[in-house]
Amino acid sequence: MDVKGLQAFWDERYAGTEFAFGEAPNDCLVEQLAAHPPLARAGGSALPMTALALADGEGRNGVWLAEQGYAVTSIDVSPKGLDKATRLAQDRNVSIQTVLADLTANDFGQQAWSVVASIFLHLPPEKRREVNRRAVEALQPGGVFVFEGYGTDQLKYGTGGPKDLALLYELSALRADFDGLPVQLVHEFSGERLVQEGVRHTGLASVVQVTVRRYAD
Repeated sequence: MDVKGLQAFWDERYAGTEFAFGEAPNDCLVEQLAAHPPLARAGGSALPMTALALADGEGRNGVWLAEQGYAVTSIDVSPKGLDKATRLAQDRNVSIQTVLADLTANDFGQQAWSVVASIFLHLPPEKRREVNRRAVEALQPGGVFVFEGYGTDQLKYGTGGPKDLALLYELSALRADFDGLPVQLVHEFSGERLVQEGVRHTGLASVVQVTVRRYAD
């Protein structure tokens, strides 16, 4: 699907007043940042509290990050989704910056973020690998990249996610995305968990999770 097709697809999904994936943050993101927060730079100077939320849709993860004190940029292809993200931030008395873009072509910057979150962003293998590697390059030293997506067994569950096997993930392939990069793998998981995120992600699911930390100075 081209960018215009993706935009139309997600605009339709986000068109209603209901939040398709709920207003609460993703459990994996919350748990991983509690367990593996960004580190201070060598010498004692603290990392700026900045976060990049990839494919943030209606903003549930970006807004939560803002509530934790991060200066947040949320990227998505859907203007309707980002409009709802802005309204959600206002309702929660925080602010986020939104960027309307095809994130596969967007410049994430270099060493710009203390956190990058990729939550249920499903891309073909080559696109996924390229985006994941650019996400790591965008991390500040000591920063963390949190990834969760549906696993290849998800088609058996029917509780959310793509219906195309090529867009579902295996842990071994995700690990390989980070080969040769200056990161430490601090968390990995492949298996079942209960996902309760709005009307679109509800029920027992097959998920894959990876968290990596960029080496500190």
